[in-house]
Amino acid sequence: MTQTVQDLSIDEASSHQLTAADRCDSCGAQAYIRATMASGELYFCAHHGAEFKEKLAATALEWHDESSRLHESK
Repeated sequence: MTQTVQDLSIDEASSHQLTAADRCDSCGAQAYIRATMASGELYFCAHHGAEFKEKLAATALEWHDESSRLHESK
């Protein structure tokens, strides 16, 4: 499912596209968010994704957020 919030495409697809090998560009933790920019992709943990979302919203082409996986029962 894709939603648009303030001209930011948010991809909430049920399939997981990020793996444990994807790391946050800010701190190296597991990435749960991928921001697609015109110049390439940025990966963020849930903490840094939340921190930078508002700043990147104006220029991001897509915002793929799998941070809800942190709250899933195993």
